[in-house]
Amino acid sequence: MNRRALAVATAIGIVLQVAMVIGGHLDPAVKAAYAIGGMGFSLIAGWIYPRMARGRWGPALAGGAIAGGVCAFVGIALSAVLKDVPVSLLALGTISSLIAGLIGGAVGRALPPAKRARD
Repeated sequence: MNRRALAVATAIGIVLQVAMVIGGHLDPAVKAAYAIGGMGFSLIAGWIYPRMARGRWGPALAGGAIAGGVCAFVGIALSAVLKDVPVSLLALGTISSLIAGLIGGAVGRALPPAKRARD
């Protein structure tokens, strides 16, 4: 597993999750979108991992799932500390986002590498 790619994908996911949680703490309309937004950000984190790592299917799926699950865990934990969601949501939300990250990992692995612009 590519540790650098995992760290970057997870960090980007955490930043997105934390931004959403802070926004939702301040605005009920954002809070209403926690489930879809959180899984969407986990999918993005999962997609980033194989795009950076460029490895085989197994590590791409595992890295995507880990990045998606970890960033969701952090976001949900922060939201629980802020008393915006019940602590009981931590398990279900993390598992759901882990699956979203796995799907993102699959999509990221299935797509061909991006072409780089020529100078």
